[in-house]
Amino acid sequence: MDVRPDPVVVANNSKMSEMHNNDVGPPEIEDGGDYESLPPHVSLPIHMTAGAVAGILEHTVMYPVDSVKTRMQSLQPDPKAKYSGVYEALRRIVRTEGLLRPFRGLNITMLGAGPAHALYFACYEQVKHKLSKVIQNGGNSHIANGLAGSVATVLHDAVMNPAEVVKQRMQMYNSPYRNLLDCVRTIHRTEGLAAFYRSYSTQLTMNIPFQAVHFMTYELMQEWLNPHRDYNPSSHILSGAAAGAVSAAVTTPLDVCKTLLNTQENVALSSVQISGHLTGMANAVRTVYRLGGMAAFFKGLQARVIYQMPSTAIAWSVYEFFKYALTKQHMEREAATSGPV
Repeated sequence: MDVRPDPVVVANNSKMSEMHNNDVGPPEIEDGGDYESLPPHVSLPIHMTAGAVAGILEHTVMYPVDSVKTRMQSLQPDPKAKYSGVYEALRRIVRTEGLLRPFRGLNITMLGAGPAHALYFACYEQVKHKLSKVIQNGGNSHIANGLAGSVATVLHDAVMNPAEVVKQRMQMYNSPYRNLLDCVRTIHRTEGLAAFYRSYSTQLTMNIPFQAVHFMTYELMQEWLNPHRDYNPSSHILSGAAAGAVSAAVTTPLDVCKTLLNTQENVALSSVQISGHLTGMANAVRTVYRLGGMAAFFKGLQARVIYQMPSTAIAWSVYEFFKYALTKQHMEREAATSGPV
């Protein structure tokens, strides 16, 4: 995903220009060509459209596993909601609560994921491009990748955090909310608007290192598997899966704290004499440790990695495909309209 000088790219661009001047027909991006070497044609709307589609698919395809992860991170679960593994949990949830129960809260996730990921990928591409020019003279820079991912996370989480709060409350066992609107209204009435951003600082504390590791791992894998940065679906899938697994594993303790702040487990908080609502990262860390020691910080690790690997692979492969396809379409349309009258 880097914009850098490349002799092959320069030759391809010259060839495209010559074809354009001689009215040979619309230029095509060959499978072996570096489609990201054409920054004027990879516009901001293309990044945002590709990102939105990728984000929605990322969150929907593996959503049932995300529901299991939320329940497995419960610090004081109901005896009926103690699970030994992801498959066993899914099977029991479907058998005892209905086929659609693992999808509860999916609607709010889809509403948030589209705009959140549009901002996320567009910001990442723009910031990475600018920082790479400064740090590496346009070449691939792991520092630029990590910083760009961190900046993009701030925008992404500002949109996604309220959706996360609602989603996780609806995913919990015996969730008292009838539907999405009932959940939003109840939280607003009983806890105020601040409840939707109670875990925002914790989310950022988790997601900034998560995304920094995520993007650095993805770009490093691309260097190994796809050094010419061609459109190569298999390399995007493998790089995305590796990035998701590594970043998910190292940030699981922070995700447990975020889940506690989002769900405000009454039974768990009451057991350690906490009245009212738990706030702040430091309080969440102390509470998790009091309730389960160091082991509690890794609750749901398996489910989190299983969720993130395919989700991140889907997100990157879909994003790269749509960016490639939309860029090609844009170039062909531009060539057709700029021909001789």
